Amino acid sequence: MINSDSFSSLPDDLEIAQSAKAKPIIEIAESLGLGKDDIVPYGWDKAKIRLHILEKIKARPEGKYIEVTAITPTPLGEGKSTTVIGLTQALGSVPGTKAACCIRQPSMGPTFNLKGGAAGGGYSQVIPMEDFNLHLTGDIHAISIAHNLVAAAIDSRMYHESRQSDETLLEKGIPRLNIEPESIVWNRVVDVCDRSLRQIEIGLNDINMKDGSPSPIFPRKTGFDITEASELMAILALADSMEDLRERIGKVVVAFTDKGKPVTLEDLGVAGAVAVLLKDALMPNLMQTLEGQPAFVHCGPFGNIAHGNSSIIVDKMALKLADYVVTESGFGADIGMEKFFDIKCRASGLTPNAVVLVATVRALKMHGGGPEVSPGSEIDKVYLDENIELLKKGLCNLGRHIRNALQFGIPVVVAINRFTSDTEAELAMICEYAVSRGARDAVVTNHWAEGGKGASKLADAVIAACEEKSNFKFLYPLDWSIKRKIECIAKSIYGASDVSYDPLAEAQIINFEKMGFGNLPICMAKTSLSLSHDPKLKGVPKDFILPVREVKASVGAGFIYPLIDKINTMPGMATHPSFMNIDILPATNKIKGLS
Repeated sequence: MINSDSFSSLPDDLEIAQSAKAKPIIEIAESLGLGKDDIVPYGWDKAKIRLHILEKIKARPEGKYIEVTAITPTPLGEGKSTTVIGLTQALGSVPGTKAACCIRQPSMGPTFNLKGGAAGGGYSQVIPMEDFNLHLTGDIHAISIAHNLVAAAIDSRMYHESRQSDETLLEKGIPRLNIEPESIVWNRVVDVCDRSLRQIEIGLNDINMKDGSPSPIFPRKTGFDITEASELMAILALADSMEDLRERIGKVVVAFTDKGKPVTLEDLGVAGAVAVLLKDALMPNLMQTLEGQPAFVHCGPFGNIAHGNSSIIVDKMALKLADYVVTESGFGADIGMEKFFDIKCRASGLTPNAVVLVATVRALKMHGGGPEVSPGSEIDKVYLDENIELLKKGLCNLGRHIRNALQFGIPVVVAINRFTSDTEAELAMICEYAVSRGARDAVVTNHWAEGGKGASKLADAVIAACEEKSNFKFLYPLDWSIKRKIECIAKSIYGASDVSYDPLAEAQIINFEKMGFGNLPICMAKTSLSLSHDPKLKGVPKDFILPVREVKASVGAGFIYPLIDKINTMPGMATHPSFMNIDILPATNKIKGLS
C-alpha cells in the first residue's frame, strides 16, 4: 500500500485496474501449459485449477521459490503485496522466463475497514481487482459455512444428549459424548470486523418444545472470530491433497468431554460434511497481473492471528509450472516469514531460494521515533521531508529483520518501496545499511508507478540470489517442549528477554503435552505493529517479557497457537472505515472507492 498523496498525478488503484484489458483466462492457463480440461472457468477472466494436474506435472523440475516479507509495518502497510506483483511482472519480462505469483485471498474484514484490499497497487496489481478483493470464487464463504456448521453440530449434539437416554441415542447410531460446555474452543466466524461479537451469549431462548422447560445446559458464553482465523482456513492452506484435507478435518479438536477426552470433528460425525463444503475451495484460483503474468490466489491472509500464507497446493502447482514463483507471508518477517518457514515449509517439504524484505523510508522513520501513522489521517510532514537522523535511528528494525531471515540460512534481498517524497540520501543510507547487516543486495523499486519496469533491478538481484547455495534450516526441532519452542521464537525472533505465562496458558500447555500434542510447531498470535507484544514499542524493543495469555491446539492444522497479550481473533471496525468510500455507479454498474 502506498501513500496516495505522493502520486496525486496518477490514477487511483481502482481506475488503473478498471482501465486494464485482461486476457481471457484460458490464455493465461495456456501460457502455463494448461488446457481447457485443467481449469474450471468463473467467467472469462478467472478460474479454478483442477487438482488432477498435480499428477500430470509431478515429474517436471521445480522453479525458484521466493518468499516476500517486510519490516515491522505501519498500520498503512509498506507495499508487500504490490512488491510481489511488481517483482513477478519484472521476472516475467525476462526473455524465456516464466514467472508467477502465489498470493493470499484478502479478507473482506480489512477490505471494508482500514487496510483495504490486497490486490497490489498502482501498476502492480492483480486483476480483476474488484473480484479479487470481494467474493472471488467463494472460498472464504465456504470456510465460513463449514466452520459454522461445526458450531451448530456441537450445540445440537449437547441439546439432544441432554434429552435422550444412551439407549435411544445408540439406536440412532449416536454415541454419547458428554461434552463439557465450558471446554468448547470452537467459536463461530464471520468475514467482517465486528468487535461486538467477540463475546456473546447463546441459547437464551432454548426451551423444550414439548413442555416449555428450559434446557439444562443452555445458555452459554461463546464468541465470533474472523473467518481467516478459522482452523479450517489453516487446514485448507496446509493440506496437500483431498485425502490429506479429509484426514486433517477429522482430527480437529473442538471441545473436551467431562472426563477430559478430546472431542474431534470425526467424533461429532461432521467431518465428512465439512470436507464436502471445502471440496471446491481446495482448488486454487487463477488470475493475472496487469502485465499478463499468472497469479495464483489461494487461502490466507492474517499472519498475526493465523499462519497467514497461501496454500501448499498452489505453491506446488506453481513451482512445476513456472521458472520463478514469488509468494508472500502476512505482515513482518517476525510473524509471517517465521511461520512460512517453521510451519508451511515444514509441512510442504519445499525449500525457498531467496527472501525479499520490503522496507520503506516512512516505516523506518516511524521506528526512529516519528509521530504516529494512522489510516485516514494526514501524513505528518516529518515523513515527507528529508530527515536523515530520524531514519538512522529507525534502521535498527530493518537490521533485526535481516538478522531474523538469515537465521534460516536463506539469502536476503532488501526491496525499498520508493515514495516520491523519499530523497536520494535517505535511499542510499538504507541500501548501505542493509548490505552492512548481511543482505545480499538492497534495491530501490518503483513498481507502483512503473509496473514491472520499476522492479527490474530487484528482479536482477533476486535472480542472482536464487543462484546462491542456501543452507535452509528450521528455527527449532519439533521434539522440544511447547514452552521451549515458544521461548525460542520469543528470544531469537522478537528479542524478548523472557516469557511469562498466565495460569490458563500454563494449564493448557500441560494438558496438550499429556495428550500428545507437544510435538507440533508453534503459530504465535501477536501484534504486527511491533517486534514485541506492545504495538507502541517501535524500533527494536529490549528487555521485555513476552506475556502468553492463552494457548490453543489446532490439531487438524498441525500447530500450537499461543495468544500473546491483548491480541484477539476478531478485529474491530475503525471510526471511518473504508466501506464509507465504496459505492456503485448505477449508470455503468462500476464500483468506486475500493482500494
